[in-house]
Amino acid sequence: MLFPGFCLAFILLAKVILGKWQHTNLLSLLFPIIGSFALIRFVLYVVRRTFAKDGTIGKVLALFEKVFVALVVFGVTLYFTGLWQELSSALDDIVLPLGRNKISILEILQALASVVVTLIVAMWASAALEARLMLLPSMHISLKVVLSRLGRGVLILAAVLASLTMVGIDLTVLSVFGGALGVGLGLGLQKITSSYISGFIILLDRSVSIGDMISVDKFNGEITDIKTRYTVLKGLDGGESIIPNEMLVSNPVQNYSLTDRSIVMTTDLTVSYHTDLEALLPLLIETVASVNRVSVDNGPSANLIRFGPDGLELRVGFWIADPENGRSNVLSDVNRALWKTLQAHQIELPYPQRVVTMNDAVSKTEIPIGKSVQC
Repeated sequence: MLFPGFCLAFILLAKVILGKWQHTNLLSLLFPIIGSFALIRFVLYVVRRTFAKDGTIGKVLALFEKVFVALVVFGVTLYFTGLWQELSSALDDIVLPLGRNKISILEILQALASVVVTLIVAMWASAALEARLMLLPSMHISLKVVLSRLGRGVLILAAVLASLTMVGIDLTVLSVFGGALGVGLGLGLQKITSSYISGFIILLDRSVSIGDMISVDKFNGEITDIKTRYTVLKGLDGGESIIPNEMLVSNPVQNYSLTDRSIVMTTDLTVSYHTDLEALLPLLIETVASVNRVSVDNGPSANLIRFGPDGLELRVGFWIADPENGRSNVLSDVNRALWKTLQAHQIELPYPQRVVTMNDAVSKTEIPIGKSVQC
């Protein structure tokens, strides 16, 4: 936008300086042309900053840009041909009845243009405010989101009220609409209103934040975004769940990273009664500690849980600091490392065995399960 902006500045400066000695009609012709270029670039910049933050331009946005450029070129053409005033007069003469009042087509178009312009400027300002807030290192992410959402709402509301005032609509008529909206919220929009209010509560009390690993109801995963009405939860399988904010307020939520992201995991195994536990337990701890992603600060542990019917039941516990990268994969790595260690030291993992005793009047025979018996 700098090139057409500087051109407009130099044209105005040249008209002021050269106008003392000669006519500047040519410069007057250049002013609307360069001004239209500046308007097109400015509007496209604002629209893309507002609706295409990631740089991807969709089909609707591309169509809007083409239509806007065509309208600007059409307006400049009407201006140079002298048909602009005639078109304005013709549109002003076409009057539509609206209840007891009458409104012209020109007034309708002016109202639509003012509403669209003010809304786009408000959304652009809110996007710029959000970008500035996200760059603040000392502010919590939840507070940044709250301020950006509040700023967006206030700016859009101010834009709507300003556009209605510019059109000439009396704002007192909105009191009827506000009463009807209150009745509607009281009757049928309790869930939606509750989700919106819950969204601000979540962001303000910081019970959950973007990047936290949580589990609520039957959903679990990492919070990737917190909207005003819902929260996006990305599971470990890659699927994304849209959870209403009301569920995060009214239901119990297990937050794995509220104060500490580390979580404990366990795996159980049974060894033979002939195993030397004093030598085995340190060996299991050393094996688990060598697995990647196992926390070094909170070292693993190995304990004898109970004397089971098939052998000594052991439980190996360990901590991980990155549950968002998956838990089943690190558990598999730990089990494979334990299996290699047990095989290398020829430690027996007994399988369940049972003995069936058949009693009759003649003899008693003990028959192990798994062997064929002829009766």
